[in-house]
Amino acid sequence: MHSPNKSPLASPTSSRSVTETVNGSHNFVIKGYSLAKGIGVGKHIASENFTVGGYQWAIYFYPDGKNPEDNSAYVSVFIALASEGTDVRALFELTLVDQSGDGKHKVHSHFDRSLESGPYTLKYRGSMWGYKRFFRRTSLETSVFLKDDCLKINCTVGVVVSGIDSSRLHSIHVPESDIGDHFGTLLENEEGSDVTFNVSGEKFCAHKLVLAARSPVFENDFVNMMEEDNDEILITEMEPRVFKALLHFIYRDTLPEDDEFLEASSSSVPSLSDSLPAKLLAAADKYDLPRLRLMCESVLCKDISVNSVSHILALADLYHAADLKSVCLKFTAENLVGDMGDILRL
Repeated sequence: MHSPNKSPLASPTSSRSVTETVNGSHNFVIKGYSLAKGIGVGKHIASENFTVGGYQWAIYFYPDGKNPEDNSAYVSVFIALASEGTDVRALFELTLVDQSGDGKHKVHSHFDRSLESGPYTLKYRGSMWGYKRFFRRTSLETSVFLKDDCLKINCTVGVVVSGIDSSRLHSIHVPESDIGDHFGTLLENEEGSDVTFNVSGEKFCAHKLVLAARSPVFENDFVNMMEEDNDEILITEMEPRVFKALLHFIYRDTLPEDDEFLEASSSSVPSLSDSLPAKLLAAADKYDLPRLRLMCESVLCKDISVNSVSHILALADLYHAADLKSVCLKFTAENLVGDMGDILRL
C-alpha cells in the first residue's frame, strides 16, 4: 500500500526582529554658576530641548539641589522627557566634563553594562532620570569640573526601538553628494572662467552661468551687461574677504571653514558689524541668497547676549533677516523686559 502523495513544501521564509537604541548627545554649558546658586531648592536651569529617537529631551540642573532634605548640600542633574510620550524606554549617560584637560570626567552611564531590569522607562512627559545627589556642592566648587565659573555637562540618550529588519543581505553604499567639491575645484582652478571681478584691487575669476544659476541678481546683471563690459566688473562697498566667502558659498553651498566662522563670530560688541558673518549677511541680502542669509543668521544667533542683542537686532532689521530678528525679540522679552522699549526704538 502506497503512502498518499505529499504536496511539496513551500520554500521556508524568515524574518528578524531587531531591538536597538537610537542615540544622540547634547552638550550643556552652564556659565555663571556662582550666580545661579541661591535659586532655591527644587528649582532648575534647563538646557534647550534636543531630539533623540523622535522625542524631545532636556537637561535639568539644580544648583541648590532637588531634594529639600539635603539642605542644598548637593547639586542635582536630571534628564527629562520634554515631549509627549508614554512608556518611553531609554538608556542614559550623564558626564560632568573635567576641564583640566586630564579627561577624568565624572560619568554616570547605562551604556556598556548589564541592567537587571532593562532600560529605564519614562511614563509620560516630564518624567526624569538622574541624580538628586549628583555632586557635593562644596567639593564641586573646588574641583576640576568648575572653571571660570562654568560647568560643562554632556548627556547621551539612547531611545530603545524595535522593528523587523527587512534590509537585504547585501547593500551598496551611496556616498554623500560631492557636487560642491567639484564646483569648488572649478572656482579654484579658474578653468573656463568668463568673468572677472575687481574688489578693491583684488581680482576674482568666476563663471557667469554658475553665478546666474545661484543668484537672480547676478543673472539680471549679466543679462543687462553690455558686451564691452565683459572684461572686468568692479565691485564696490565690499571687502575682498567677504566677496571671496560669497563665491565660496555660491560654488560649494557651505560657509568657509576658517577661524572667523569656526570660532565666535565676534570678539566684542563694537566689532560685531565688522565681523565676517555680519558682512556676509549683507552680501546675502544684496545678491538675494536666502540660504546664505539663514546660515549667517544661525552664526550670529549664537552671539546673542544682553550686551549684543540690540546690535544684532539692528543688523537683522537692516538685512531682512526675519528669523534672527524673531530670536532677538524673544531673547529681549525673556531677559530685558525693562529695556524692551529702548531696544525696539533702535
